[in-house]
Amino acid sequence: MENKFTLEDLKKAKRRKDLIKIANEKGIRIKSTLRNIHYEEELRSLQAELVNLQHWVAKKKLRVAIILEGRDAAGKGGTIKRFTEHLNPRSVRVVALSKPTEVEKGQWFFRRYIKELPNPGEIVFFDRSWYNRAVVEPVMGFCSATEYNQFMVQVPGFEHMLYEDGIILIKFWFSISKEEQKKRFEARLQNPLKVWKFSEVDMEGQRLWDKYTYYKEMMFSKTHSTFSPWIIVKTNNKKTARLESMRYVLSQFEYSRNNLKKISTLPDPNVIMRYYRNLEQIDI
Repeated sequence: MENKFTLEDLKKAKRRKDLIKIANEKGIRIKSTLRNIHYEEELRSLQAELVNLQHWVAKKKLRVAIILEGRDAAGKGGTIKRFTEHLNPRSVRVVALSKPTEVEKGQWFFRRYIKELPNPGEIVFFDRSWYNRAVVEPVMGFCSATEYNQFMVQVPGFEHMLYEDGIILIKFWFSISKEEQKKRFEARLQNPLKVWKFSEVDMEGQRLWDKYTYYKEMMFSKTHSTFSPWIIVKTNNKKTARLESMRYVLSQFEYSRNNLKKISTLPDPNVIMRYYRNLEQIDI
């Protein structure tokens, strides 16, 4: 039995289902291809819906800030890329701040993030955020115990002020397993287009896994609230994480949807969930 399509097969097939039928008859493995096709179709529909949402946010002059946090290689940057690639750049921004300057080190910690908050009608994505001080900085020794403790006391009040001022804040934590992180690190090192993503801090991610877990759990327990909840994206599959986080964002707004018949904007509850203390996680 042949395990590939012939030119004659391709000529006969008028629709996708014809190709699927031929593949089944010939024993051609196409499950992976079909999954990719389904992903691309879902992604395209969700991205079209995000364009619609962006128009509505601009019209209503809302201020939307979306934070993406997680361990190194959790998929934050790739998800932001899919969120934004078809949005109008005039009213969407991606914020990925580098380490603070000497001047910024002498200022109130939140100051450099405040100036990046969304303007009316704007959506801002934070590729990491002020929560660097809750996890990465204490794990790596980039802040003192006093600075860390002060931050943990101040951040709920800071976010409550944002809430009271009308800023819509969505906080994602992308949860992946230790094995998956290791696999992604290795893939980065082998890909000349992604090797720049790998840093010394990344190298410590595996060795300091348990320390990251401790500070991550402390962060959740101190900064999860009814007005500013943590949303866990629990999956080792990058594509699933992208689609379900998009669905969650879309589900948070009461706007007129264009593609409701084509695609669901309700996230999978097995992937997207609010943090709670007894939540079973995969990055423990």
